[in-house]
Amino acid sequence: MANNDKMLREHLVYLLRDGGAHAKFDDVVSDFPEKARGKKPKELPYSAWMLLEHMRLAQWDIIEYVLDPKHVSPDFPDGYWPKSPAPKDDEEWQNSLDAFRADAARLEAIVADESNDLLAPISFANNATFLRQC
Repeated sequence: MANNDKMLREHLVYLLRDGGAHAKFDDVVSDFPEKARGKKPKELPYSAWMLLEHMRLAQWDIIEYVLDPKHVSPDFPDGYWPKSPAPKDDEEWQNSLDAFRADAARLEAIVADESNDLLAPISFANNATFLRQC
């Protein structure tokens, strides 16, 4: 069983870090054109900025939800989306990228840490498990 646990953790970290069948985060955002960050593609409801912020907020919330019994999630759905379709400047864009990456590293660390039972119900998180949430 210990070997299966190790394999599961390694596979989850692989999926989180390398994307598996999905594009890698840094490949998508690397040199993303500034003028395209706030534009909504034809017939799509979200800009790249809106999607980045949504992913950042959702990932942060998931992590806090399973780690902090006092965490209060943002209002759904409005609290998971930015108010503006575009970042106000390069700094806001970069801060969001940096925060997403930092939380992604936190998530990988939670999964890789063998002291975290990925299958154990978390009582303060409605008995969700790390595996289900992460």
